[in-house]
Amino acid sequence: MTRIRVAAFVISSSLAAISGILATSRLSSVTPDAGAGNTLLYAVGAAVIGGTSLFGGRGRARDAVLGGLVIAIIANGLGLLGVAAYLNFVITGGVLLLAASVDALARRRSASVRR
Repeated sequence: MTRIRVAAFVISSSLAAISGILATSRLSSVTPDAGAGNTLLYAVGAAVIGGTSLFGGRGRARDAVLGGLVIAIIANGLGLLGVAAYLNFVITGGVLLLAASVDALARRRSASVRR
């Protein structure tokens, strides 16, 4: 299990490095804030809303894609409503917090049933 985890981190970081090199070569420059902003929030939000647990566990790629669609719909809807940019982070974070809370409650409930 440890070998698989290390291999996953090595592959992920290698692909991130390659994508950074490709982005730099394509644009001929990189800004210090490249990849920053809401990218990480949306990635984690998509996985958690899709059903992947923050506390470890399993998830399916199909569910993460559906979670990504939910996040994209939230961001698009807030943009169409003309909501301020900071509220987009607050609302998306709230949805992520709600999804994580539901997951934690479901884990606690299933652990109490097993005992």
